[in-house]
Amino acid sequence: MATTFHCDIAIVGAGLAGGLISLALKRRHPALDVRLIDSAATVGGNHLWSFFASDIDEADRWIVAPLISYGWRSYDVAFPGHERHITAPYYSIESERLDTLVRAALPDTGLMLGRAVQDVSAITVEFVDGDRIEAKGVIDARGAGDLSQLDCGWQKFVGRELRLSEPHDDPRPMVMDARVPQFDGYRFVYCLPFAATRMFVEDTYYSDTPDLDQALVADRLHEYVAARGWQVEQAAREEAGVLPVTMGGDFEGYWRSTGTGNAKAGMRAGLFHPTTGYSLPDAVRTASLIARTRDLSGAGLRDLTHGFARATWQHRGFYRMLDKMLFRAAEPEERYRVLERFYRLDPQLVRRFYAGQSTMMDKARILTGKPPVPIGRALQAIGVLPAARTERPA
Repeated sequence: MATTFHCDIAIVGAGLAGGLISLALKRRHPALDVRLIDSAATVGGNHLWSFFASDIDEADRWIVAPLISYGWRSYDVAFPGHERHITAPYYSIESERLDTLVRAALPDTGLMLGRAVQDVSAITVEFVDGDRIEAKGVIDARGAGDLSQLDCGWQKFVGRELRLSEPHDDPRPMVMDARVPQFDGYRFVYCLPFAATRMFVEDTYYSDTPDLDQALVADRLHEYVAARGWQVEQAAREEAGVLPVTMGGDFEGYWRSTGTGNAKAGMRAGLFHPTTGYSLPDAVRTASLIARTRDLSGAGLRDLTHGFARATWQHRGFYRMLDKMLFRAAEPEERYRVLERFYRLDPQLVRRFYAGQSTMMDKARILTGKPPVPIGRALQAIGVLPAARTERPA
């Protein structure tokens, strides 16, 4: 027989965005009856999320501070013609840590895992098995909507946590190592030293297509590891993914693709950095916003999250323009030059860029000087000049 559950807030999707919202709500409103729902058996899936300290507003750090698994005071980047050490705190969060803290914060009745959802509205959740939730407000955080509504390039990756038989000698993260053969767009390798004999290595591509040959990329990853001289004892875990890099599109069409009447968060709301594809900073901002609001009704949450997502989209037009130049003006094997030039700029500018808070002076500095792509193609990419015609024989 079908059961109807009642609660204050139902969050559908126990990934990063949903998990952070549940933690923030329970921290700020302990008496609130919060239900976190997902078809999976764990919160957060199998993921590692990393961020710069400057990505998170100081007033919101209470949300992420308990989740941090690893931290470093600085990081490195390397390109064929330029290497740099940058002093800036950098942190990583493991999904296992998110799962542990959410389980501790929510009572057994609040965590509804292994439950497939059929439909949501502003105040209801319908399960496939016929059960139902009636809530004062519902937030949909189940992942991306219809990405065909957006003009996208793609960041795709395969990452592995490796246990080494001998200690490595890397004291800090290599956030971007582009001294590797360039395949399938712009390729770089990302390395995080978790411990003396533990290293997380990720092979990443800024590609024109979302297709990911996981086995092929994993082979390239291990070629890199071998070239570094690291002896692998065991591959502890693996994750892979494809993230959108947005160059334009119809935000309202994207929002409508997953319904118009209910609140949304995370990728579902289009809340991710246009250039990096990363969603953690926006997920923290959304959790903080929801925890502060007094109106937790379905309509109130819908207006709050839609307004925040729309304003964020409008604010980030500059980054989408840069993405057009990266994908449309630079040949795939030459795209590394764009990032190489970027990492010659002031470290404070770099920090604000990743936080999505570039100033007008930052934007001017990024666009001035000798361009790393042909100027004509750059202007065509952003629509200042018409695209070049291809002559065809009569």
